[in-house]
Amino acid sequence: MRHLSPTRHGAGEPVSAAGSICLRLEYRAPMSAQSLLGFLGTRAIAGVESYAGGSYRRSLRLPHSWGVADLADAEGHFRCQLFLGDLRDISPAVQRCRRLLDLDADPVAVDEHLGTDELLGPLVGSEPGQRVPGSVDGFELAVRAILGQRVSVAGARTSAGRVVARYGERLSMPAGGISHLFPTAEALSEAELDDVPLPNARRAVRALASKVASGDIDLGHGADREETRRRLLELHGVGPWTAAYVAMRALGDPDVFLGGDLGIKRAFERLGRALTPKEMAALAERWSPWRSYATLYLWNSLATSNSGAAAETRQVKSRRLKNATAINRNTRA
Repeated sequence: MRHLSPTRHGAGEPVSAAGSICLRLEYRAPMSAQSLLGFLGTRAIAGVESYAGGSYRRSLRLPHSWGVADLADAEGHFRCQLFLGDLRDISPAVQRCRRLLDLDADPVAVDEHLGTDELLGPLVGSEPGQRVPGSVDGFELAVRAILGQRVSVAGARTSAGRVVARYGERLSMPAGGISHLFPTAEALSEAELDDVPLPNARRAVRALASKVASGDIDLGHGADREETRRRLLELHGVGPWTAAYVAMRALGDPDVFLGGDLGIKRAFERLGRALTPKEMAALAERWSPWRSYATLYLWNSLATSNSGAAAETRQVKSRRLKNATAINRNTRA
C-alpha cells in the first residue's frame, strides 16, 4: 500500500488522497465481464467515469471522504485499484464496487433457469454469465435515469456531464480523467439545471433531490423496493420505466422486466417476436425470478448483433478492396 498525507477539506473544496491499495474482487463463474464493463463504459460520464483499454474507472463518495476505483477483469476475478481520501473507507468502497459489478450474483442459478427457455436459451448459450450493472450511489443512478428519458445514451451522458461540471465536487488530484464526485441531493435540490435541455427533466431532478435530501425517498441498496417505486412514481416527470430501471440497478431487484423499453422491443423483433409491451411482459413472466437478467441478455443481443453486422461489413469491404487491388494489378500487367 502506498501512503500519502491526508488533506482536510470542506464542502466544495478540492480533496487529495490518503493512500491506495490493490485488491482482488472474486466472483462466481461464468462472468461476461466485457459486456458488463462495456455497458458501464458506454454510459460513462465525463469527470466521474472513464473507460479505456478494458479498464473502468470512477469516483466514489464514501462515508469518511472520497475515492477512485479502477476496475478490470483479470480472469477469475476483478482487479480493483482503490485510491482513497481516508483509509477507513476501504470496506464501503469494496462493497460499492461489488454492487456495481453484481459480483455476488449466482450466475449458475440464473443461467440454468433462463437457458432452458426457447427464446433466451440461445442468448444464454452464446454469452453466459450476464450481470446486471448496479450502482455505487442510488441517487446518482436515479438522476441519470431521469436525464436519460426520451434522449439517446449519448445525449444523457452530455447532460449528466454538464451537471457534474457545474454542481459536482472537484478533486484536487484527478486520476485518469476522474476529476469530480457526482453532485449530492442537497446540491441539486435548489440547482437551476439550465444545462439540462428538457424542462420536465429539470423539474423531476430537483423534486427527486429534494425528497432524497429530506429522507422522504430512500434509494439505498437495502430500501423497501415497492415503497421506493411508489414514491418515485409520485414525482412529476418520473414514469414506470424510470422507477423500474432504478429498482433494477440501484435497489438490486433481480426480477424487473422493462417491457416498455425500446431496446427490449427491438431485441424481441430480432428474435422474430413483434409484440406489444403488454404481450412482452406476459411472456416474460416465465423468466421470473430473474427478469432483470433476462433484460440484460436481450439488451446484449442487440450489441452482439450490431458487432456481428459491423464485422460482416468490414469483411465485405476487405473483400472488395482485395478484388479492386487484384483488378488494378491485372490492368497494369
